[in-house]
Amino acid sequence: MQIDAGELANFYETSLGQVARRTILRRIRVLWPDVHGQRVLGYGFATPYLRTFLSEAERVIALMPAQQGVLAWPSEKVLSVLGEEDALPFSDALFDRILMIHALETAEASRTLMRQIWRVLQPGGRLVIVAPNRRSPWSLAETSPFAQGRPFTAAQLARVLGDGLFVPERWDYALLFPPLPGRRLVRTGRGWARIGQRLWPGLAGVHLVEARKTLYGAPTLAPAMRRRFMPARVSG
Repeated sequence: MQIDAGELANFYETSLGQVARRTILRRIRVLWPDVHGQRVLGYGFATPYLRTFLSEAERVIALMPAQQGVLAWPSEKVLSVLGEEDALPFSDALFDRILMIHALETAEASRTLMRQIWRVLQPGGRLVIVAPNRRSPWSLAETSPFAQGRPFTAAQLARVLGDGLFVPERWDYALLFPPLPGRRLVRTGRGWARIGQRLWPGLAGVHLVEARKTLYGAPTLAPAMRRRFMPARVSG
C-alpha cells in the first residue's frame, strides 16, 4: 500500500517525525558529506532530506511517484515533479547521486523501478536507499510511515540492488529508538541511539545502503553475513 504524500508530510511535522528526520539525515550526511557541483535526485518522499543539499549541489530535484501524489517543494522555487516509476521523466545518465526513501518498499514493480534508477544515474554514480528493516518495530507500528509496503532484511535489499546492476558498498542503519510519540522519548532519541547501537543494532528502523552503478553487477553479501561489518560513527 502506498502512503499518501500528504500523510508523509504530516508525519514529518510531528515530534517523532522531526527526530526521525534528523536521525536519518545524520547518517545520510556520513555517506554524502559533500555534493558540491553535483546533480542530486530524490525519489519517493525525499523532500525532508533534500534541503540540506540545496546550497551545495548544482541541481536538486524531488520526484514523487504518481501513486503517492506530489507536493510543491520548496516554497521558494518548486523543484518537485510527479512521475511514473516505470518511465522516469529524465534523460539517461543525468544525475550524479540519487536518494531513495519511502520508495522501494511501496514500488509496484521494484525491478522495473531499479532499472529506471540505473538508467538516469551517471556511470559510477552513487545511490543511497533508505528502506524499512523487516526485524524492526518501526515496520509494524501504525504511527510509522516505515510500516507501509514491504520491509527488507539486509540480504533482501542486497539482492534487489544486485538485480538492478548496483553494487552495495557501504551499509548503515538508523532509528534505534522505538516509534512511540511521547515527547520525553522523542527528546531522548540520541540517547536511545547510543544504547541501541550497542545492544540491538539489528532492530534499527531502517537500513541505509550506498551502492554504485555498474554495467554488469556483481555478487554481493549483505552486512549481516560479514563479521567485519561495522556501522559508520559520527562524533558529537
